[in-house]
Amino acid sequence: MPPADPGPSVAGRAPAAVAAHQTWAPAPSRRRTTLHPGAWWLWALGLGTAATRTTNPLLLALLISASAYVVATHRSPTPTARSYTAFARLALAVLLIRLLFAVALGSPIPGTHTLLNLPEVPLPHWAQGIRLGGRVTAEALVFAAYDGLKLATLLICVGAANALASPGRLLKSLPGALYETGVAVVVALTFAPHLVADVQRLRAARRLRGRPDRGLRGLLQVGLPVLEGALERSVALAAAMEARGYGRSAEVPARVRRTTAALTLGGLLGVCAGTYGLLTAEGGTYGLPVLLAGVAAALAGLKLGGRRSLRTRYRPDPWDARAWLVAGSGAAVAALLTLGAARDPEALHPGVVPLVAPTLPLWPAAAVLLALLPAFIVPREHA
Repeated sequence: MPPADPGPSVAGRAPAAVAAHQTWAPAPSRRRTTLHPGAWWLWALGLGTAATRTTNPLLLALLISASAYVVATHRSPTPTARSYTAFARLALAVLLIRLLFAVALGSPIPGTHTLLNLPEVPLPHWAQGIRLGGRVTAEALVFAAYDGLKLATLLICVGAANALASPGRLLKSLPGALYETGVAVVVALTFAPHLVADVQRLRAARRLRGRPDRGLRGLLQVGLPVLEGALERSVALAAAMEARGYGRSAEVPARVRRTTAALTLGGLLGVCAGTYGLLTAEGGTYGLPVLLAGVAAALAGLKLGGRRSLRTRYRPDPWDARAWLVAGSGAAVAALLTLGAARDPEALHPGVVPLVAPTLPLWPAAAVLLALLPAFIVPREHA
């Protein structure tokens, strides 16, 4: 009698059965290590503060390069991340407009290197100090380029924050008292990225249909659908906010409301008075204590004001050591360039009269390189 068939072995099982067994196996849980969006904003604001401390084009170019490198390695393929290109174009437009104003309206900077002479339009006596046309000097153009590049760098730093930090995630981290204001700011911040995405989508559709997408005609043909889409998005957003009870607040006692208003207003006044004291020589003794007391009072007011907000936080982003390092790198760049502007103003603010080539100061340049720290301590999947 032949032995009974023991059945198919594991090696002889059908591939579908093995695949089904592997599919239904429980996947190991992964810990969420997403970087806090507030760390990206503090890093970018630190770089923007550093940009306001200098007009040296070499240092400003170094700041732009550092922020662009971090954005290129850590931004995600979202409409918000694609807004960095729009901010870069806006920065270039600001620089060109500043140069155009220097050519057309003149500049108070004296100069001896004349580039061209434009026809000057005579103005009445009450418009003294303003001129249209006239002599254009190299010193005036260089000064305008330094000034415009500083503002352009600040815009690029803001664009880096929009590309790296999701506004929706940042909204979850705000105190309850600032939730409604934060929603308005987030809606305003996401308007530009969605507008850029709509323009790109409509231009691609027109190219597929063989229609022009450049020039004045293409701009007019794309502008109306973009405006229509923005209006439809705003109506849908308003309906969604109303359906979710936006603006609904809890009932709190009158004394709590009065205490919240007093703490918040007193804290803001204390911050203003303490900041003024730190900026003046006479208020050096009381400036820091008043500033710290104002910040503490304002934070207490925000904590009490959060009782009126009926909302919960789902899976809030953790603020870990990596977030401290990212925010600290931006603060270190701002602090070191502020110190450099006080100790060596000629290096960070190169003169234009006489016209000389700017030099790269070594230790401020090394301080700017600290802005590259997030590119190495934040892994790509954690951005």
